[in-house]
Amino acid sequence: MKTSKRMRAAAAPGEKTEGSPSEKLLFGGPLVYSARWNDYRYAYFEMTLWAMALRLPRLVAFTVKLAWRAERRALWTVGLGELIRGISQAIGLIAINAVLAAVLAAGAIGHRVQSAVPAMIGVAATGIVGALANAASTSGAGRLGPKVERVATEMYLSHVIKVELAAVEDAAFQRLMDSAQYGAQASRRMVSACTGVIGSLVSFVAAAGVLTVLHPALLPLLVLMTVPRSWASLQNSRAKYGSYLRWMEHSRAGRLLSQNLTRTGPAPEIRVHGVGPFLLEHFRQMSQASEIEQARLAADAARVRLVASALTGLAAALTYAALAGLLVTGVMALSVAGTAVLAVRTGGQSLSTLVLQVNNLYEEACYVQDLERLFVDAKQWAIPEGGQPVPKTLELIRFDNVTFSYPTDNDDERRQEAEPTAASEGAPEAERPALKGVSLDIPVGKIVAFVGENGSGKTTISKLLAGLYQPDSGRILWDGVASSDLDRTEVFAQFAMVSQDFHRWPFTCRMNVAIGRPDRPADQQVLEQAAAYAGADSVVAELPRGWDTLLNKGYRGGHQISGGQWQRLGIARARYRSAPILIVDEPTSALDARAEQDVFEQIRKLADTGQTVVLITHRLASVKYADLIHVLEHGELRESGTFEELLAPTSAGVFRELYELQARQYQDAPVPAPRRPADDAVKNGGER
Repeated sequence: MKTSKRMRAAAAPGEKTEGSPSEKLLFGGPLVYSARWNDYRYAYFEMTLWAMALRLPRLVAFTVKLAWRAERRALWTVGLGELIRGISQAIGLIAINAVLAAVLAAGAIGHRVQSAVPAMIGVAATGIVGALANAASTSGAGRLGPKVERVATEMYLSHVIKVELAAVEDAAFQRLMDSAQYGAQASRRMVSACTGVIGSLVSFVAAAGVLTVLHPALLPLLVLMTVPRSWASLQNSRAKYGSYLRWMEHSRAGRLLSQNLTRTGPAPEIRVHGVGPFLLEHFRQMSQASEIEQARLAADAARVRLVASALTGLAAALTYAALAGLLVTGVMALSVAGTAVLAVRTGGQSLSTLVLQVNNLYEEACYVQDLERLFVDAKQWAIPEGGQPVPKTLELIRFDNVTFSYPTDNDDERRQEAEPTAASEGAPEAERPALKGVSLDIPVGKIVAFVGENGSGKTTISKLLAGLYQPDSGRILWDGVASSDLDRTEVFAQFAMVSQDFHRWPFTCRMNVAIGRPDRPADQQVLEQAAAYAGADSVVAELPRGWDTLLNKGYRGGHQISGGQWQRLGIARARYRSAPILIVDEPTSALDARAEQDVFEQIRKLADTGQTVVLITHRLASVKYADLIHVLEHGELRESGTFEELLAPTSAGVFRELYELQARQYQDAPVPAPRRPADDAVKNGGER
């Protein structure tokens, strides 16, 4: 039985229409998430009854596999509970048949009731056993669900944190991570759906088995009675879900508008530009469009229910007519007919529930299967384990003809190092590597600066140096040993990094610094020394709870600090890590001139203690203390030398050109003369 065209159309609102006029004007159409998990929002509508039957064993086995990893005892409790409940239900139907047979038999009423007492006790006993089994199954499923989600989430996170940075930034892998993360949550719902599937399946089999024992002809009657009801349940559920999807897109757009009307960021423009009434009017139009759509879908759902009720009624009439025929012809006793009616009703309800639960199971399994696919893909992207140790007396790191390109399907933000340039304009992006044949030296214990314009490859070099990326070609040599042959964990341990976009953890001030060394307990004395070094001690002193202040304003007790204060904490974090090599990428972008000078003075002193400093900046005056400066342009090394060598009168390189260009920005410019009243009059069209 194929999904109806009407139901499919109702189920896919984003595909059928372009949204309300307001949505089309503001957003270009309905707001549909681009994440991979959203690809499965119509999976609920794809299964036929036959497809469900074919996929049921695989889906149940998949869920059992997850549950087995979480807690075997709870899994056994659920399985045995549902099995015992189904058996007790079957025995209960047989006992009911015995009660009816005794009560409807010939003889005195007292004798008939007395004869029915053992069967009545059996009915009560099976009812009690079934209730206990159901309670045990419910308890087991309640314990199992959270554990399955925890295990799935831990497996997800443990795989993600071990992959290369290139994987995290890869568009396809990002979409897979989104879906797999949702799959960790869906695994918990799969346990509930699978429990429902097993329970309803056992109940249906029990009812069908009893009917077969009573009379083989009753089994087709069960199918006749239950298939229309199951189809009706499936259609009604899909109509309801289709309504939810359509409402969800309108609601998402309206919610986005209301959020922007109340947030701090757009508040000034909302008031000055008068944006508020404009957006409020579109919010009203989208809400009205949603109301109209809800009314239409409600009418469609009512028609489906009416048709389903008619089919169910017709099936019931045929079933009871067949039972009446069997009674009239003497083929079936009255007690058997009564039991058959109960079995048909029980089996029908079980099959209806089974159809819906299998459909739910299939929908959730789409996400969970992406979770398992992520486990496979993550192994392919995994950072290699093991390798040669990092040289203990390291003297030189050399880039030997290194070329590196970012994947072409990644976000623009991540491709900023490979922006189009005049030299490569018109060339395909894949032909514009971020670095092209770069060979340079980074001596240990020195300050080595990388300078150049945006998109020159400075940040790319720092990430290759730290082992976050691997070259497409060429080698990075650590005293002659290729970095690809080194133990990556040891390589990472050599570095501390601070950049203009370092992560601002939603933790306390103490943990925002101490997280630089998560492998050891926070040392308060070392924390204070690091803060004093970075000038962050004054930041800590101004916080309401000092080191224990939560740096996340969205929560109670949270506090917000400025960008410059955050940057001081970032420098303190790198100092607290105390790694042999410090990579500093635009460290003073949020600092004032005096604080910037202090930071560079501190960076200069680091080299005196033997620490290697890799400084990345576009402010060329800040690298005058560097021992070696590498100048990059369009992903290529243009020149190298000391500050004095690159600014020598005989030099006419890129560094001198950029330095003089920046220097002219600080030279005094002529102050414009005051504008005369006559000039204002001319400007304003002669009006005074």
